[in-house]
Amino acid sequence: MGPTPKANVCRRLSLRALGFFARDAGVVQRTNLGILRELVCQESTKFKNVWTTHSKSPIAYERGRIYFDNYRCCISSIASEPRKLYEMTKCSKSEKIEDALLWECPVGEILPDPSDYKSSLIALTAHNWLLRISATTGEILEKIYLASYCKFRYLSWDTPQEVIVVKSAQNKGPALAQQAGIQQPVLLYLAVFQVLPFSLVGILEINKKIFGNITDATLSHGILIVMYSSGLVRLYSFQVIIEQFMQQKLDLGCACRWGGTTGTVGEAPFGIPCNIKITDPLPLLFEVSSLENAFQIGGHPWHYIITPNKKKQKGIFHICALKDNTLAKNGIQEMECCSLESDWIYFHPDASGRIIHVGPNQIKVLKLSEMKNNSSQHQISEDFVIFANREDRNENLFTVTASGRVVKRSFSLLDDDPEQETFKIVDYEDELDLLSVVAVTQIDAEGKAHLDFHCNEYGTLLKSIPLVESWDVVSITHAILSCFLYRCHLLEHVHVSPDSSVP
Repeated sequence: MGPTPKANVCRRLSLRALGFFARDAGVVQRTNLGILRELVCQESTKFKNVWTTHSKSPIAYERGRIYFDNYRCCISSIASEPRKLYEMTKCSKSEKIEDALLWECPVGEILPDPSDYKSSLIALTAHNWLLRISATTGEILEKIYLASYCKFRYLSWDTPQEVIVVKSAQNKGPALAQQAGIQQPVLLYLAVFQVLPFSLVGILEINKKIFGNITDATLSHGILIVMYSSGLVRLYSFQVIIEQFMQQKLDLGCACRWGGTTGTVGEAPFGIPCNIKITDPLPLLFEVSSLENAFQIGGHPWHYIITPNKKKQKGIFHICALKDNTLAKNGIQEMECCSLESDWIYFHPDASGRIIHVGPNQIKVLKLSEMKNNSSQHQISEDFVIFANREDRNENLFTVTASGRVVKRSFSLLDDDPEQETFKIVDYEDELDLLSVVAVTQIDAEGKAHLDFHCNEYGTLLKSIPLVESWDVVSITHAILSCFLYRCHLLEHVHVSPDSSVP
């Protein structure tokens, strides 16, 4: 089955203006985004480069904002031409922003301060301060001093837009533990916060006595994930850890006595003591071994994806049921491609339970479904496949041996040969329900790229946009930024308002 033909844009705008759609905000929003998708993908829509810049430091993009100079300079890409929103004052190297996350106001929550209803940048500085910065003005709204006993370096979401995790750099030796008077070396720390209003959940110590020699640890959706160099991945409940091993509940801004020292929690120089220390073995939720610790959970019902823990199995993916580790029918997926760069696989971010498998010359969208004769078993099947636009470049060559004999030999080019169209980026645009694909072909010394929009439901090619700039195969960030700017230019010029007025 193919997509159902939809009314043209003019008709839909007329019906909207006459109030033919429900007044429910969700219906209006979906209608507006449907109209915008039609405008974006129609043949007459043209895209052009509206702005170019260069930066010596990494460039970050988030929700229409472009960040330079370690997040201290913010450019808005919403206007017809990007403009500077703010630039924070220069700072020393010790005060630079190491990592940041964009927080957006939750719907239906009562917040204590009017500024809380606007987007904020949650930033971690090199000298262990956690900042909440206004996303529109750059004003520092809140400051929390973390600690002096470790170096915090990374930010991530435990629960998106609700709970953040601040992870320390990993301790490679016992020196830090000896300074703190701890017998067993502490490998790293995880500081966990509820956001808006900021409240401390606790700081968790990951030590060698309980976990052994780990390579990494993180929190995701209330699960502590611990990884080992052997490829082993172990999962534990963070809620159980809090209930059993939290030494003392701490509140930001309140006085606290800890280890013979009194101070205010979250203020320098006292900071936040480590108040969650595991002293006994934990109940294990799940354990699996995978090559390079590659492990993902998703699908309906829950399944996981791993690569068997052998080097020769690289590029082979197993899709198994989480409840009993049963391999799904057709659950071994292999692209069978000969390339320098590995293919990659992940659960589709549209929450459909599908799986996206990307290789250099094809993109497979797989679906997970119940087997007809056994509802407890599941199978993997192809939903659709997107192929690169390629010619058959296999050639026969003739060589002459030393004895004068002519030998004909056949060879095949690599699947990611730069002179063939190769997929580099696959992204999902949730509001417009589009799969965005960047494909690159190396021509002489330059790479030519184009951005394609595919229907997320059927894989149909809806729009192809050539990128004028040459593709630098070393600098992926520049191309991603260019793609966003192309899109943002169009979105500004065909703005769709949430009410019934015509854009």
